[in-house]
Amino acid sequence: MPPSQGPRLQRIAGVLQDKKALDILLLDLRAVTDTADFFFLCSGSSDLHVKALAEELCDQLRAAGHPPWHVEGFEARRWVLIDFVDIVVHIFRQEVREYYALERLWGDAERTSFGPGWEKAPMRQESGTVPQP
Repeated sequence: MPPSQGPRLQRIAGVLQDKKALDILLLDLRAVTDTADFFFLCSGSSDLHVKALAEELCDQLRAAGHPPWHVEGFEARRWVLIDFVDIVVHIFRQEVREYYALERLWGDAERTSFGPGWEKAPMRQESGTVPQP
């Protein structure tokens, strides 16, 4: 992985966890497509939670010198897509995430789940190896 991606992956996961995102999942798409290197998927418990997750992520990454290239769906707050070009973050309402089932669509991608306290414990890799910072 290019050196610039590891810290950004950790920062994104940290921001999502700090704001209590649900079911945070990282899909490593590098072996599957050239659309993006990674997708983050997570859920918010309400429209307000989805908005707070998206705002905080954009603010934190912008402050770290990584402004989003494109943000989509912010007004509807049911599925917000934040595009950092090589990393794309999808923040869903749970029912929308289940309907579109991106986990199933990108079923060939290696997956890393982030649980509580990820910075103290290694990420759980569902297949393959953990992306290195």
